[in-house]
Amino acid sequence: MKLHAPRRPATACEPHPLTVASLTLAAALSLAACGSMAPRYERPALPVAERFPVAPASDARAATATVELPWRQFFAEPRLQRLIELSLANNRDLRIAAANIESAQAQLSVRRADLFPTVGLGASGTRQSGRGGAATTGAAGTAGTGTGTAATAGGGSVTSLYTAGLTVSAYELDLFGRVRSLTDAALAQVAASEEARRTAQIGLVASVANLYYALASDEVLLSLTQRTLDTRRESLRLVQLRFDNGVTSEIDLRAAQTAVENARAVGAQLRRQQQLDRNALELLVGQGMPSDLPPASPWNPQALSDVPAGLPSEVLLQRPDVRQAEAQLRAANANIGAARAAYWPRISLTASVGGASTELSELFSNGTAWSFVPQLFLPLFDAGRNRANERLSEVQRDIAVAQYERSVQTAFREVADALASRLTLAEQLEALTAQADAEAARQRLTELRFTNGVASSLELLDSQRSLFAAEQQRVQVELALLQNRIGAYRALGGGLQE
Repeated sequence: MKLHAPRRPATACEPHPLTVASLTLAAALSLAACGSMAPRYERPALPVAERFPVAPASDARAATATVELPWRQFFAEPRLQRLIELSLANNRDLRIAAANIESAQAQLSVRRADLFPTVGLGASGTRQSGRGGAATTGAAGTAGTGTGTAATAGGGSVTSLYTAGLTVSAYELDLFGRVRSLTDAALAQVAASEEARRTAQIGLVASVANLYYALASDEVLLSLTQRTLDTRRESLRLVQLRFDNGVTSEIDLRAAQTAVENARAVGAQLRRQQQLDRNALELLVGQGMPSDLPPASPWNPQALSDVPAGLPSEVLLQRPDVRQAEAQLRAANANIGAARAAYWPRISLTASVGGASTELSELFSNGTAWSFVPQLFLPLFDAGRNRANERLSEVQRDIAVAQYERSVQTAFREVADALASRLTLAEQLEALTAQADAEAARQRLTELRFTNGVASSLELLDSQRSLFAAEQQRVQVELALLQNRIGAYRALGGGLQE
């Protein structure tokens, strides 16, 4: 409905239009502070065992403190720390994750704005023929009404109306929590995007460390391959002399040549892998390798501390990806409330206060005009749309529950794999170290026998091949052990704090 104010100012016996508007706004805001129709949120039970397998019990507090160790303390090498700093500053995936947070925050601001009325200035002008002729209308938004007529040459009349003032657009009274539920869902999405950025950071720190140690192992293997190539070339030279003097056969000569070419091929493969690892590391760092990096530390398979084994599975709840899945579950739960609120009436208010006149020159000289227009909409028949929306939101909630449980199970497996692998890797490294020492001793003895003419060149080449293979495997397992500790640290949510 629209109420037309008289052309005289309000007296003491009449409520001032601004007072009426203020009371209306206060009433609307108080009515908007209502609860939600969303179901009560309950965190699903962890679909995993209470403790990780192949892991003895230990002090959970001490274990958690180790997991929460800042990455600067876990990765103590200055060169690696510098690379991680650069990656956190320049990595594009991390920038995308940060931008997604800003996008979710903007969406939240839009939803929160729906909880408050929209107030603006509006002005309009209308001239219309009494016989249904053309009308001229200005900007929309009326503060009040007033009309005036004038005769036209054709015998009809022209009606004029000019309005200007403050306008409160259609504002929904959130009596059943529809807007509040949508706001809660947007808030949960902000939390999910923040956890996604933390997940990206943890993965980035771990990936930089993995590639850094992979590059370091490439250097060790290249040095080992070069030493092996030099040894085999020296052996080829001796076999060539013996062949030239008729002491050994061509089979021994060809075998020595094969060993040399094999070492050359391994060296070429390692150089290619080294460049690929460097390219991957530069992609994570977001730029080329700086020239002012601190010097690299010597290769040390024990450079990283071990992660405690006796952790309860509840520590998985601190992983950002698990918290992200839970935030998305909360958002889906809130959307159910918005869908259920659609069954109930929707009340909106429109109000305005300002001036109105039939003459543009007298727009603000004829007193104050105001209008107050409440609207109510109650859905009676929608061909099942509201029921379908509610069912859709419930199904999406069930999907979010399954995704949350899958995130927990995936996290549990990653931690369990890391804890299970470290025991066998340590045993494997111990065995390979003993094997490499034994092969080194065998090669020294074979070289003495070969020099004294007791052993053949084939025996010497066999001892060289065995030593080279054992040393290669030892370095590879040393790298696997380092990366296993990095994986356990990442899988438990480490690498976030600085």
